[in-house]
Amino acid sequence: MLVMSTLQVVQNPACADPSDSRLKMIRQTATLRIAYRTDSPPFSFVRAGESQPIGYTIELCRRIAKSLEGEIGVPSLTIQWVPVDSRTRFAAITDGLADMECGSTTVTLSRLRIVDFSSLVFAESTGVLVRSKLGVNRFEEMAGKTIGVVPGTTNAAAVRTQLDKRKLDVKIVEFGDREEGVAALGRGAVDGFASDKSVLLSLVQAANSGQFSLLPEDLSFEPFAIMLPRGDPDFRLAVNTGLARLFRNGDVIEIYGRYFSGVAPHSVWLGAVFMFGGLPE
Repeated sequence: MLVMSTLQVVQNPACADPSDSRLKMIRQTATLRIAYRTDSPPFSFVRAGESQPIGYTIELCRRIAKSLEGEIGVPSLTIQWVPVDSRTRFAAITDGLADMECGSTTVTLSRLRIVDFSSLVFAESTGVLVRSKLGVNRFEEMAGKTIGVVPGTTNAAAVRTQLDKRKLDVKIVEFGDREEGVAALGRGAVDGFASDKSVLLSLVQAANSGQFSLLPEDLSFEPFAIMLPRGDPDFRLAVNTGLARLFRNGDVIEIYGRYFSGVAPHSVWLGAVFMFGGLPE
């Protein structure tokens, strides 16, 4: 009987009513604050003329919000959208400006020292976009050329690691965001621009431009997850519960298809994420 009662509490975090978890604040305010990126299609972006973000990770977070309503006993949660970029996204979580960040943030050991993460929601790699007329087909052929990056990202770190490993003399040029970097590439200010492969392909698709080519190499492994505040296991459990249901019932496949059609093939990495994301109750 004691075992059954304990299991019931674990299966329903609302029963535990953790006083030190932000679940209490979300219940009291009936508001979930979600940080989002504007420059990270197809994960998180804002279409011209629209005010709210859309994308693969955004849709996952909307579904998590619906799951939280049942978990904490709130009929309807209001979502407060908090815009961030690659530099401000961490402070939004550590300073308590947002409850979660829904974009394309890679889980790393160094980042786990300041924030927490949900279960993995995607698996990606760093790639380099080049102008087709440049005639470059491999990463090694970038020797003597310039590559743009967004500073402080795992993509920038991956490029520098690969350049050192392969002993390539390449000039690194930093840009404020991905759209700025791709625009610079388009006008010939740099020879290549490095970022997450799916994001690069999505930006090219949105621009309807045939002037770019994506180099074939995977320069890194980028496991994406939803960024959460550190030291709040009850909130993380509630978020992962919502994610697990999405993965188990197959809804994640439909969401993936909606935002990645024509952008990137279903990879072996991603198949593993979808399989292991469906944690049993």
